Amino acid sequence: MKLPLVVLKDVSFQYDSQEKLALNKVNMEIYQGEWLAIVGHNGSGKSTLARLLNGLQFPVEGSIEVDELLLSEETVWDIRRKIGMVFQNPDNQFVGTTVEDDVAFGLENNGVAVEIMAERVVDALTKVNMANFLDQEPHHLSGGQKQRVAIASVLALRPSIIILDEATSMLDPRGRAEVIDIIMKLQEEENITVISITHDLEEAARADRIIVMNQGEIYREGTAKEIFQMDKELVELGLDIPFPVKLSKKLAEKGVTIDKHYLTEEELVAALWTSHLKM
Repeated sequence: MKLPLVVLKDVSFQYDSQEKLALNKVNMEIYQGEWLAIVGHNGSGKSTLARLLNGLQFPVEGSIEVDELLLSEETVWDIRRKIGMVFQNPDNQFVGTTVEDDVAFGLENNGVAVEIMAERVVDALTKVNMANFLDQEPHHLSGGQKQRVAIASVLALRPSIIILDEATSMLDPRGRAEVIDIIMKLQEEENITVISITHDLEEAARADRIIVMNQGEIYREGTAKEIFQMDKELVELGLDIPFPVKLSKKLAEKGVTIDKHYLTEEELVAALWTSHLKM
């Protein structure tokens, strides 16, 4: 049985400017090596969760443990060493004049030796397929490339958890696909725990588990297949169903012989091709 890497117990949070709780007694466990997607409409509490997990805010009630370390003002820097965060706009994370400088920045701040730093920079950029861009200026990169460099900057610090806070929402479809493919590869090959905060259910479909937030509480949790069965409820919550799920459902209604709702375009195309060959 997997042991939880992150544990939230009765976590509540309230912003000073609001009367209503942004989070209300949230209980959650996140396991080593899993990809967890936390989805919800704007104001559902998902982004507040991300800020609490990284110690940018602290609960007003309840507790958060990361790798058996209780989050507090005394432990926050230790916890941040375990968690890397990739934000919505990669431009906000760039501080170096070149890709190499940018990935090295966090290592330099952590006092990593120069020879180790150089090795980690190349290793991190290789993992996100950006090793050929070492001397490139970040503002010359595409959106997807910028976000991959932002991920490399986090990877170089060797965290056990990566939080993607709407990290693909500003990217075009190609850039979004690049980033999601990289994250899938890292999660599978490096056993990194991924927490994806998103309103994009096509991105969430790739996750091992999905938690749906609504009005500061956990509304539902399960696998992508389980969550997408409640398609009408998701729409009522302000979430859009992934196109492959919509299309596979419509095709089934029209008598096309596919036996389930497919979560990705690749799955749906493969099923339709197989069905065509059998005809």
